Amino acid sequence: MSFLNASRLILISLWLGAAIFFSAVVAPSAFSVLRSFDLPNASEIAGTIVTRTLSIVNVSGFIAGIFLLLTLFSTRPTKGRIALIIELVCISVVIVTTGVGHWVIAARMRALRAAMVLPIDQVPVNDARRVAFNSLHVYSVNALGLAMIAALITIILISRSGRN
Repeated sequence: MSFLNASRLILISLWLGAAIFFSAVVAPSAFSVLRSFDLPNASEIAGTIVTRTLSIVNVSGFIAGIFLLLTLFSTRPTKGRIALIIELVCISVVIVTTGVGHWVIAARMRALRAAMVLPIDQVPVNDARRVAFNSLHVYSVNALGLAMIAALITIILISRSGRN
């Protein structure tokens, strides 16, 4: 495996590991631990921690995706045409989902939280802003999940091309 391919593989693997750790450990732990103290604004505090951490995951995924895209065609001779197209699509999915997740979805969620004035725990569940916030949260989770699947496929493709 060339140095460039190894670098690409390490970069996307590190990002996927960080995204999985964030999703499986950081976010659930922040909410669980803070809610265990019965604070009236536990979800607000946990949400702030998770939002800040997620922004790092999303921006690093976006930057890693740009690097992978820029270096994709330098590895072209070792890949088949279909594998190259699939990798291009997967990298594009990582770039788009992490970019939209950070600069569109998370930005709107922050604006909604600011507009609520009260901590989100104290806003009625049927309040239009909270309903919109919860809907955006679903989009955020789905965007990150899709990026993680695309990253996994990219890892497989880079690994396979390194064996040839």
